[in-house]
Amino acid sequence: MDDPDFTTLLDPALVRSARQIYVTYYEAHPNLVQRPIGVAINRFTHRGKLIFNVKPILLPQECFVPFSQIESDIY
Repeated sequence: MDDPDFTTLLDPALVRSARQIYVTYYEAHPNLVQRPIGVAINRFTHRGKLIFNVKPILLPQECFVPFSQIESDIY
């Protein structure tokens, strides 16, 4: 996703947490048809959720990790 709002540098720990959230979801739902656009993740607790909508609405303590950053180390 090349949206300028999502091109900020992210903490590598946040990217790892977002990747783990995706992997856990995928393992629980192996027949996942729709690919998420990313993960909304809390910067402090590292809890997050997959986002499937085009424009995520984030809380002040959340950031968005695009799926392109998540999948870069999965494959």
